Amino acid sequence: MAGGHDLKHLLSGMAPVLDDDIYVFVTLPERDVPPGLCPRMTMQEGEGTTVIITRDAAMAAGLRYEFPCRMITLNVHSALDAIGFLAKVTTRLAGLGMGVNPVAGFYHDHLFVPLDRARDAMTALGEMVREARG
Repeated sequence: MAGGHDLKHLLSGMAPVLDDDIYVFVTLPERDVPPGLCPRMTMQEGEGTTVIITRDAAMAAGLRYEFPCRMITLNVHSALDAIGFLAKVTTRLAGLGMGVNPVAGFYHDHLFVPLDRARDAMTALGEMVREARG
């Protein structure tokens, strides 16, 4: 099933959902994810394997982590080659002085936003939906 490309449709159709968990970014020098660790995302990089996991999981495994954050799922099926959707969203959040780490999944885009700014991000995304619906 192909995702959408139309920017207005994507913005007006997104239904952002804030995940309850607190996530963190961890880098592992080996390529393998330790048994029992269940990442939300895994990315192989030249320096090691980056995983996004819950803060609780990182602490339980004794892993050093960075960027405590919350995950917002945009809940609109955007095409992997959709133009401008994440750019529009991240530009809006940047305008609020907020860094964001976007991750594209097959069906949805996910934003990892600073822990203390999650509600601000949700407010801004809600405004974007209302504006797109006109």
